[in-house]
Amino acid sequence: MNQALSQPLGGSENGYRVHAKDQGSSATVNGGLKKERIETLLQRRLVRAQPLPGGMISQVLRLDLADATSIVAKVGEGGHDLTVEAYMLRYLRDKSRLPVPQVLHAEPNLLLMEHIAGEAEWSGASLPHLAQLLADCHQARGEAYGLERDTLIGPLRQPNSQSMSWISFFREQRLLYMVEVARESGHLPPALEERLLRIAGALDEFLIEPSYPCLIHGDMWRTNVIARGGRVVGIIDPALYYAHNEIELAYMTLFDGVGEAFFQTYRERIPLAAEFFETRRHIYNLYPLLVHLTIFGEKYLPPLRESLARFGY
Repeated sequence: MNQALSQPLGGSENGYRVHAKDQGSSATVNGGLKKERIETLLQRRLVRAQPLPGGMISQVLRLDLADATSIVAKVGEGGHDLTVEAYMLRYLRDKSRLPVPQVLHAEPNLLLMEHIAGEAEWSGASLPHLAQLLADCHQARGEAYGLERDTLIGPLRQPNSQSMSWISFFREQRLLYMVEVARESGHLPPALEERLLRIAGALDEFLIEPSYPCLIHGDMWRTNVIARGGRVVGIIDPALYYAHNEIELAYMTLFDGVGEAFFQTYRERIPLAAEFFETRRHIYNLYPLLVHLTIFGEKYLPPLRESLARFGY
């Protein structure tokens, strides 16, 4: 595995440590957030705050409370609205059985939610359980592809204008949109953009119209899965919409992948055609590769070029 090409959209651990223990109620927990503000919202005393991995669009803290419980706080810096993430978490809790954290409070620059203890990665023991959970989620049906509102993928806007055609939705709202964003980032060379535009015009040759729009998490990366004791106990940081289930699975094969145990369990619930593994997953992964190119830079150019060359573009 190439470690340089396996960077989660959630970013990396912040290099700060803050403590609220034994400080007055006006003590700053982080970035202007006051200890007394947290205590007023929770009606509980804050004992300690410490950083958690993450922090691409916000700083992430574990808040330990005087009653021996903990919660997670995301503290924004004004660039992104954290109520979008709160909306997605609540939507998944309502429409699926994915074990997403309960939202306790949400405003544009502050999100408080349940803390789920465990290891933030998937492993061999937990992958069959993850397959069961996702297959169940993917059986939640929508009326159209997309969503009632736009969401986020990492720090980037993710448009969700609804369509009755999956191929049209993927072409316009995912591939062509992210080509434009990548170009504006300065990381997409004109020659590669031209190749992407050509394959976007030929998607009918490679993709199919699914039988129904299914609900997907949208950013199913190993650090967004919390496991404990061989079971998945938490799933975080969604980028949800209604889609072809294969686009979710395709991303999970990118970089180091999930392995046969996952797919064997998944196929027991939802069949997967050979064309997914041979063809369609490589088309679908153009989208996350463009997202990664936009956010992390030109080290994602080689896999983009290789994917296009696979189809003669």
